[in-house]
Amino acid sequence: MTNPTARPGARSLLVAGGGIPGLALALALKQAHGPALAVTVCDPGLPAGGARQRGRAYAVAAGARRMLERLGAWARLDGAAQPIHDMAISDSRLSDPVRPVFLTFAQDREGADPFAHMVEAEPLVEALLAGAREAGVDLDPSGVARARPERGAMRVALADGRILTASLVVAADGARSRVREAAGIGWVGWSYPQSGIVATIGHARDHEGRAYEHFLPGGPFAILPLTDGGRLGHRSSIVWTERTADVPALLGGDPDEVLAEIERRFTLELGELSLEDGPSAHPLAFGLARGFRAERLALLGDAAHVIHPIAGQGLNLGLADAASLAEAVSDALRLGMDPGGEDVLRAYERSRRFDTLAMAAATDGLNRLFSNDVLPVRLVRDLGLGLVDRMPALKRFFIGEAAGLRGGQPRLLRGEAL
Repeated sequence: MTNPTARPGARSLLVAGGGIPGLALALALKQAHGPALAVTVCDPGLPAGGARQRGRAYAVAAGARRMLERLGAWARLDGAAQPIHDMAISDSRLSDPVRPVFLTFAQDREGADPFAHMVEAEPLVEALLAGAREAGVDLDPSGVARARPERGAMRVALADGRILTASLVVAADGARSRVREAAGIGWVGWSYPQSGIVATIGHARDHEGRAYEHFLPGGPFAILPLTDGGRLGHRSSIVWTERTADVPALLGGDPDEVLAEIERRFTLELGELSLEDGPSAHPLAFGLARGFRAERLALLGDAAHVIHPIAGQGLNLGLADAASLAEAVSDALRLGMDPGGEDVLRAYERSRRFDTLAMAAATDGLNRLFSNDVLPVRLVRDLGLGLVDRMPALKRFFIGEAAGLRGGQPRLLRGEAL
């Protein structure tokens, strides 16, 4: 891939961006095709490895877990994945003395797989990097400056001045993707008047694999179980959505004051609390690319879509993108077709467009429904939560959707080989 020219249909792939979806795609295709496919991941953050995402954690749905198992990354986590066995949802004001639980989700039978696991970002990234190195993926610590189609291939200029060529370039370089912008693919989006605050909290009592989502007027406050550790023996990750205008006052005090604000929302059900890591605040936004492809270019993960974290589905969407694109490219390669051809990219876009739009609309609607304190709206939504809680079939449907277990999924999400 260092040759400045490439024949049409050359078997080579370049991923711009070394995040989790990009690494998963590179690993999947390299494992499936070995020396027959040259795979390069370009990202100046690669030397830092997983440390650049320290403090973040993700809810990995069952379908995404099966994909990571198939890639061998799950076995490398070495006990760093915490299963979520059930989830409780409440809706209240911060000052309410009682937070009634309106809806619970739990495993519906003994021995059933958890519908999600909590995994910290650092060990997950390290697991994917180790797998990529072992498989022979070229991990290049340089960013992509420009990429344009030329003579049946993509000519890629790196930030250090080198020129690479590939039959397909994958833009996995985040919501502000330079590769997407250079290709002229439009973006529809807006900023929320909210920020997402993330932190790792230590607590004295065992969470027993239970997650909580407290809907408060400023936004949801999620408590997500992590593996044991820390000063108090047990840990959870929080994803705290708050009005951006209020964040400086909430996080601007000393650590004891910040912990006191967290305790007001966390409650003391899990005993004494400690601040293990963070907090850090990140502005929240909605965004969707007008198309997921251009000539010899595919968008992946946050470069294609950004959604509200209310349902914890951002990473799962990105891994579903990787599974779908890997399948489309792999099928083309086995048929002797050009992996960067228009038919391949059209098939990928068709497979992901509807699901992405549906999830983006759902998370945006949920945030607007629950991030307010209008009494009639609160009454209607609490009634709705209570009705769902009394309908086991509907609850199973929602669990299946969130876990990525419905039909028609890419092979990797079903735990099958490409």
